[in-house]
Amino acid sequence: MAGFRYFDRRDLLGFVDGTENPTGAAAGAAVLVRDDPGFAGGSYLVVQKYVHDLDRWSAMPVEERELAVGRRMLDDIELPDAVKPDDSHVALTTIEDGDGGERKILRDNMPFGSIARGEYGTFFAGYTADPAVIEEMLDRMFLGAPPGRPDRILEVSTAKTGGLFFVPTLDFLADPPSCPANEGETR
Repeated sequence: MAGFRYFDRRDLLGFVDGTENPTGAAAGAAVLVRDDPGFAGGSYLVVQKYVHDLDRWSAMPVEERELAVGRRMLDDIELPDAVKPDDSHVALTTIEDGDGGERKILRDNMPFGSIARGEYGTFFAGYTADPAVIEEMLDRMFLGAPPGRPDRILEVSTAKTGGLFFVPTLDFLADPPSCPANEGETR
């Protein structure tokens, strides 16, 4: 299985991932834990492996692919809300807080493929300060919002595996907090 960069950072479905990633101070605010002193400065990381049915995807007209994703394929411009379906990937993975502000994550993906195995897809990584943001994205993708209308990408992409991890700071690793369950143990 080999990962690779594909054209101008596009995935194997032909779209650029991460175009809405926050930058600068907004990126830090999106991915660095602030509210929990024991974990401050760390981040949560979700990793997932998706396998794509590229034959089925390629058989779809470009306009249908664009509606499934919620972006135009060639220039990577988000479709207007009046055109973008509620079950498009962009619509379902856009999470808002109670005030209507978008809750961002920092995302990246790596296309992969194996000719011998006939398996092609995407390794996805997303960083966040609050794992609830990614959990809500996944709920909306797989269940729909409203439930019953899941992400149209899942018609051609199958989640194979994934995990959620805490990425600590160097200070945390140098002096980890004690765990009450481990008190009395020697290191």
